[in-house]
Amino acid sequence: MKTVEEIKAAIEAAVPGAGVEIVPNPGPSAQHSLRLKPDSATAVATFLRDDVDLALDFLSNVTGVDWPDKEIAEKVKVTRRVSKPVEGGEPGQVQMVDETVEETRKHVQPGYLEVVYHLFSMAKKHGPLVLRMRTENRLDKVELPSFTPVWRSAEFQEREVFDLFGVVFRGHPDLRRILMWDEFKDHPMRRDYVEPGDFEYEPTAHDDVLKRAQEHRNREQGLGNRE
Repeated sequence: MKTVEEIKAAIEAAVPGAGVEIVPNPGPSAQHSLRLKPDSATAVATFLRDDVDLALDFLSNVTGVDWPDKEIAEKVKVTRRVSKPVEGGEPGQVQMVDETVEETRKHVQPGYLEVVYHLFSMAKKHGPLVLRMRTENRLDKVELPSFTPVWRSAEFQEREVFDLFGVVFRGHPDLRRILMWDEFKDHPMRRDYVEPGDFEYEPTAHDDVLKRAQEHRNREQGLGNRE
């Protein structure tokens, strides 16, 4: 199969303004991936499937990654006007001079959700090509285009990512939970997900789950008695 650099060039020639980026993999496998812009992702996916040389006709795997907000500390040099005693001057005599100091400044890098796709060609017997897409954030701008219209095998897997991570796939034909029940709140694969204390909803609760359910009941009873 072509290198990711060659595939990137082919995409840019076929899809103007595709905005594809190479994401290097520093590990031993050196399995670099391509990050797509959501606005042009469907056109890029269609090209990858239909191109005669690539013929990436099989989407084998779809998974999600949660990247929470990240605090970044950076050291910056700042020049200040400070007062200093005049060398050899009268007692108490000062002068204003410039002094460069190093400060640590912190800022928060907003988090996002990422979806990763692995493509193969059954016709050409090559692959994988790894694709990535990112949401704008992980709060209220979590939409990405669905690849189900391009590769039907994305249907259930995108539902799983929707269910467990909260990515909303535009254009998906049947976007609903697949593992959790419809009334379930939150997304269990988010890194800030907090497990509920009450495990009685589990149809086959056992061992430590039963113990935690009992602890939950004891806490509830204790709160009720105090009231």
